[in-house]
Formats: sequence, C-alpha cells, structure tokens
Amino acid sequence: MSTIKAPRPSLKTVLKTTTVAGLAAVLLTTGLPAEVAQSFAEAVRVQAPAVPSFANVVDAVSPAVVSVRVQARERVSDDESNFTFDFGGRGFEDLPEDHPLRRFFREFAPRENDRADRWRDRRGPRGEGRLRPRAQGSGFFITEDGYLVTNNHVVSDGSAFTVIMNDGTELDAKLVGKDSRTDLAVLKVDDNRKFTYVSFADDEKVRVGDWVVAVGNPFGLGGTVTAGIISARGRDIGSGPYDDYLQVDAAVNRGNSGGPTFNLSGEVVGINTAIFSPSGGNVGIAFAIPASVAKDVVDSLIKDGTVSRGWLGVQIQPVTKDIAESLGLSEANGALVVEPQAGSPGEKAGIKNGDVVTALNGEPVKDPRDLARRVAALRPGSTAEVTLWRSGKSETVNLEIGTLPSDAKEPAPATGEAQPDEGQAGEEALADLGLTVTPSEDGKGVTIASVDPDSDAGDRGLKEGEKIVSVNNQEVKSADDVLKVINNAKKDGRSKALFQIEAQEGSRFVALPITQG
Repeated sequence: MSTIKAPRPSLKTVLKTTTVAGLAAVLLTTGLPAEVAQSFAEAVRVQAPAVPSFANVVDAVSPAVVSVRVQARERVSDDESNFTFDFGGRGFEDLPEDHPLRRFFREFAPRENDRADRWRDRRGPRGEGRLRPRAQGSGFFITEDGYLVTNNHVVSDGSAFTVIMNDGTELDAKLVGKDSRTDLAVLKVDDNRKFTYVSFADDEKVRVGDWVVAVGNPFGLGGTVTAGIISARGRDIGSGPYDDYLQVDAAVNRGNSGGPTFNLSGEVVGINTAIFSPSGGNVGIAFAIPASVAKDVVDSLIKDGTVSRGWLGVQIQPVTKDIAESLGLSEANGALVVEPQAGSPGEKAGIKNGDVVTALNGEPVKDPRDLARRVAALRPGSTAEVTLWRSGKSETVNLEIGTLPSDAKEPAPATGEAQPDEGQAGEEALADLGLTVTPSEDGKGVTIASVDPDSDAGDRGLKEGEKIVSVNNQEVKSADDVLKVINNAKKDGRSKALFQIEAQEGSRFVALPITQG
C-alpha cells in the first residue's frame, strides 16, 4: 500500500488560516461582534476655561458712542476776498480808463451782492473766515433727546461741531457748555429721533482691578474697542486743582479723548482725558475723569451752561512732616493757609496765614487737593464749618461759601522753591539755621542777607533777598525776634520752627530744624 502525501500548503493559505484562527480566538475571549469597523483620526479639540467676553457690552453701548468732529473759522481780512492782479507792476486801479481790461472787468465782474453771497457760502459772514478742521475726538449720549458728553479740549475754540454716529450718520451739534477746570463739555444734537444713551456708574463701587472697556475714535478710525483694568484711583497728574483721575491700562490713544470707559454692566465709570506716553502712543497708562466728578459737572452744564463752584479764597500748601512737627500737629494732614485773599469768605471769617485747615463740616481734610475739591463741591451761599489748628490748639469758624470767580486763582499748593544763592554776611547771624538776616527797609519782617548752601535753609530753597515775615505765626522784625521765637519753641520741646517766606513768586511756609548742633 502506497502512502499518499498531502501537498504542502502555500504561504498565502497559511496566513489566511492564521488570521481566521486569531479572530476566532479574539471573539471567544472578548465577546466582540464579528463585524470590525475601520477607524479615522479626528481634529484636536480643547475645552478651554471660560474667560470674560466683552461682546455683549460692546453691542449694547456702541450706538451711544460717537465721533466728534470740530471745525474752527480761519480768520481772514476783507482784502483777502478780492483777487489781486499785477499788470506789469501796476494794479488794476492804476490802469488807464481806456484800457481794454477795465472795460472787460466792468462788463463781466460780478455784482456786489453776488460777491457777498459767495463769500458767505464759502466763508460765512464777512470777516469770520472759512471753516477748517480743528480736532476730532469722541463722545457719548447721556439722554435720549441728544445731549452728549466730550472733553473741553476737544471742542475748545471750535465754531462748528459734527457728530458721527456708529452707523455713519452725521448730525450737526451745538455747544451747550464747557468747563476748562475739569476738561468737560456738553453738546446737543437737535433731531427728532430717540438716541441710545448710557448712564454713569456708582463711583463707590468702582474698584482697582475691575475690568473696563474703552470705546472711542482713536486716530479717526471710529468705533474702536479696547479692554483693560482699572490700575489706580485718585491720580493727580498736575492738570488742575480738582485732579482725581482713574488710571486704566486699556489702550487709549489720540482721538479717544472724550470717549467713555465702561464697566461690564455698560455703565460709564470714566471719561478718557489724558495719557502718559513718552512717544505719543499708548503705553498702558491712561487717565479718565471719574463718573462722580463728571455727573455733577455735566448736570450743571445742561442746566445753566456753566459750573458754579464754592470758594473759600485762601492760598494753601501741603502740611509736610516737618511743618506738622513745627506746629505741634500729631499728623501731617490738612492744608496750611499761606495767605487769605482780600475780601474772600476765608478772610471775612478770620482765617489767618499760618492756620491749618484740618476739617471741613466735621470731615478731616487730607491735603490741599482734598480741600479744594470739597469746597468746590459746596453750593455757593451755603454755610460751612471750618476747623483750624491755630497756636497749638483747635478752633472752629463758620462761614458762608462764596462763588468761585471765573478768573480766580484756584486754591492750590504754593510754589516758589528755588535754588539757594550765596551772598555776603549781614549784620545779624543765625548760625544754627545757616542764615544771616537784616531788618527789612519797609519794617515788615527781616531780609535774608545770605544762605549757607550746605545748611538746612539752603536745602529747603531759601535764598538771598527773600523775607522772613513770621516764625511760628509770630511776626518778626529783627534777628532777636527770630531767636526769641525759636528759643520759646525749644522750651516747648519742638525740634522745628515754621518760617513764612515772602518772595517775588509769592508767599510760602518752610519748616527748619532748630536743634543745637
């Protein structure tokens, strides 16, 4: 019997058999269905953490924010309305009567009335000049009947004002009123439509670190939105006695002036007014007028066209630590009176130079800026209680608040610090202070004859020719008077004395150490 050998399976057959066996094993062990689906890769998706979006705020407030275009008339003389001709070195009036050009201009020259009409069309009433673009800024509606707010420096000296709305509509506006001291102005658009408007926020709820959105017209682009946070409050940038700015880091540039800064509820927390920038562009430091300041000023401008402010009528300066020590004050707070103005409410109430205003209507005064703002906010004609520190004790006076004149100097810190000059020695010497003094020719105070540049007096800016009129609020007429007051202060345990200095720049107070050695 012969043996028959089975043929050797091919490689393809072996692979098929192995695959089937493998699938069977998988099905037996895992219970997967027999049908196998082919898989494909998907695009990457990341679940990002939720971040605040400003889109809802922007959608709501944008119709209320506008661009403000300002034009001013270019002054020209009447002569500029006429053409000037040069006929071989002669003017038209020099031509002979029979000259052909005389007959030509008599026949074809426009009548005077026509010329006047064209003048008005091109340049307005005779002599007022042609309207020229002057400035462009931002603003926002605060009432549905067309009152809007912007900056004074945007509309200042303007003759014609155009408001460009978010949809491109251009409307003429008129100036209702402006206030240079706070850099605010109000315009009015007379139109039958009802405008979308915004309201001011509660200033007490505005906190450093809050998100804000600035909307405006930087560089004439229109409708630009930037976001940031409130960086600081109560900034004094030296623009005036009522400085109390919000600092924000939203990108604010030229053209944003007068535009609003909103909180996330769509309320105006500030009006963009100034930026700090070495280059002129945004560096993340912008300043906005707080809502609380703007609201009161805007209400007054709408009602009266002007702003009436309270007036005390005293020149004041800060109370430094040295000055506080010289006066026996426990803290360097309040406003030191340099000089009351003649006829002012302060003078009438008996406020004197050397007094320190420590409180107004029972509320402590922090510094001159604080006093200036609070007095300005008082209604003229109202009664105020002023607390003073005088001769080492507290006193209270009642006075009637006056109206700040339009040309009055604002109550601000006295200046006049100067570099010391060297001079010849005088008749009397106050070696411990680094001064020599002589009696004044007018009998008021003593004149500084020389200043040691390495002394405390030199460091504090005293110079030759200035006068010392009082020490610790006591009048002095000689060096002996000065030394007497200083010795009394030493007996009272004080280490500094307060000198009132008069110079060409004005009057100021300086505290000098009086300890021996």
